Amino acid sequence: MENKSSNPVGTYIGLLVFLGFLGYFLSQSEIISGASLFLGLLGLFILILLIGGLRIVDQFERGVVLTLGKYTSTRQPGLTWILIGIQKMTMVDLRITTTDIPQQEVITKDNVPVGINAVVYFQVQSAENAILNIKDYTLAVSQYAQAALRDVIGGVELDAVLSEREKIAEEIQKIVERATQPWGILVTDIKIQDIELPADMKRIMAKQAESERERRAVIIRAEGEFTAAEKLAQAASVLSAAPGGISMRTLQTIEKINPDPSKTVIFALPIEFMEGIKSLSQFFKDKTK
Repeated sequence: MENKSSNPVGTYIGLLVFLGFLGYFLSQSEIISGASLFLGLLGLFILILLIGGLRIVDQFERGVVLTLGKYTSTRQPGLTWILIGIQKMTMVDLRITTTDIPQQEVITKDNVPVGINAVVYFQVQSAENAILNIKDYTLAVSQYAQAALRDVIGGVELDAVLSEREKIAEEIQKIVERATQPWGILVTDIKIQDIELPADMKRIMAKQAESERERRAVIIRAEGEFTAAEKLAQAASVLSAAPGGISMRTLQTIEKINPDPSKTVIFALPIEFMEGIKSLSQFFKDKTK
């Protein structure tokens, strides 16, 4: 941010030239005496000095005043006055300012090169410190945040960079805050915007994500089959316990799979008949032993 200076040197020089010409023309007049001319010029000079020293400080600004190069005061919003030529007032904007951190090529802890850019939000809290302690606080905040970003990203692995953006941004903010406090700057927030990965790494991550989805699909399918088998076992137990249950279920199944009942002849034996044969076979087997 470029600070606005309220010391109108050009205007002051122009006024002096104007006064010089005015004095020259008045000195050529025979009507006005020398003493009157001097008093008139002096009064005019004082009037211009008073009017020219008026300044307006906006609500979102503060005016840092230097008297003969030395800090004397910080002017609050409203109408104020400075002594032209002796005092200089520099306006400082107190609103939240944003500055971009250009994309940085950083190597993570696991040796993966990534491109990262971010944005810094900061605000001037002490106008006098921002003017007296640092030459260009906007540039300084941007450069320090850039260095802090490289340090923090270089100490974490790629997975953490991708999944923990907020945590990394908080660490960068703490580092920048410690450095900018003597400058009267408050860093309100830092946001990581884009993370650019190499093309090879993008393909590997895509394959990994695809394999992970396939693994989940197989697990879900197996869980579904397991649940279906449990339900079928429960249904078979219920049908076996009910007299004629298996036979009724068999007839229903035959009816569903038969496309044309008029052309099909079905010979169905009751399940009890089959169980009787099974019991008889077991009886003869036991008898022969």
